[in-house]
Amino acid sequence: MHRRHARKISHYAAAGIATGALLLSGCAGSQGATELDPDADVTITWWTGQSDEAQTILEGLAAEFEELHPNVTIDISPGASSTEELLQKLSAGFAGNSYPNISYSFGAWASELESSQRTLDISEQVSDPDFGWDEFSEAARATVQPTGEKIIGFPALVDNISLFYNKTVFDQAGVDYPTEEWTWDEFRAAAKALTDPANETYGYAYSVSGSEETTWQFWPHLWQNGGEILSDDQKTAAFASDEGVEALEFLRQMAVDDKSIYLDQTDTKFAQLFAANRIGMMTSGPWQLWDLKTAKTDYGVTVLPGIDGDHQTVSGPDIWALFDTKDVNENHWSVELMKWLTAQEQDLRWNVAYGNLPLRASEIDTPEFQEQAAALPGLEIMAENNENAVNARPTVSGYVGLSEAIGGAISKVLQGQGTAEEALKDAAEKADQALARN
Repeated sequence: MHRRHARKISHYAAAGIATGALLLSGCAGSQGATELDPDADVTITWWTGQSDEAQTILEGLAAEFEELHPNVTIDISPGASSTEELLQKLSAGFAGNSYPNISYSFGAWASELESSQRTLDISEQVSDPDFGWDEFSEAARATVQPTGEKIIGFPALVDNISLFYNKTVFDQAGVDYPTEEWTWDEFRAAAKALTDPANETYGYAYSVSGSEETTWQFWPHLWQNGGEILSDDQKTAAFASDEGVEALEFLRQMAVDDKSIYLDQTDTKFAQLFAANRIGMMTSGPWQLWDLKTAKTDYGVTVLPGIDGDHQTVSGPDIWALFDTKDVNENHWSVELMKWLTAQEQDLRWNVAYGNLPLRASEIDTPEFQEQAAALPGLEIMAENNENAVNARPTVSGYVGLSEAIGGAISKVLQGQGTAEEALKDAAEKADQALARN
């Protein structure tokens, strides 16, 4: 069992690196084949964004696809020395009319990639029932369709945040474990009951670093309460609504009034304290499971507490972006390769074997996934929780500035500095400025 190569929260820090170059780049390169010949020899360039064992797995799958289709040669490589560098390299490739057929991309880049006018629209192909498009979570499907018009690729990796609870802390406090029907009021009451100042034990933990960790843990509160991140046209911030203020005020009451939240300035210490039986609950993702198993922490996982039965979570899907090389044969085989890779049989040997959540809901009942779930308790709950990933984080290029603005506001309010209404209003103004610059 292995941890993923990168945590999702870091992906948004890399967004926007090459926005200008992506938007200003010219037309695609020389024209290739214009009439489809599925038997013609083609070479597909695939940038995986992976390294080490993950890269080795994908190279093996690429070789298998070549055996199935002898006319197809796959030029597979990581594409760059790190995943974060792929956007910059893609931008340079667009400017020089030399870019891959397929590239791993953080979901945050989706809008920028579409605006480059280099992406391949596969909307027509995925309408075929054979693609099983509905088996991907709503958030994953939305991420590869950033403007709601074109579908620019396939989901590559999915995750979500769920509620982790430390059974040792709960047992010591005599508090019943969370259930899938938990409301936010029940969650707050439990956090307060679990908090023991004398032993420096807290009921819950929240990041106040102001990073994307701070921001994305707030989005489920906002969505469950009926709020939105952006306006319908995605040009202005919408989170400073009554729903947003109520959601942040709820957290403020827990942090300031109840003093039941451990406020983490580092983004990482809260998980260590949870593993050490000092924090009763935290919201996190599948990357946390291996560490907890190693620490021998007695924990459980369930869906996030909800409002009126709404248990929405937040997901940060990554994608396999497809690019139009103006060669219909290459475009055809790029789609076929990704259709094959993301099918259940191959995904079980890729994402599931590597320790990620399965891309498709149909994989949850397979022996392969059940074996992984048995090794890492909570993995199955997280896979099922993808059904609650019905909203996608925005992929607009101004999201980085928006995230910084609201992340700073949340951090201040949870530390007792200002009101939720004032902080979100100020953050929305800053977010609008960031959105207008992009």
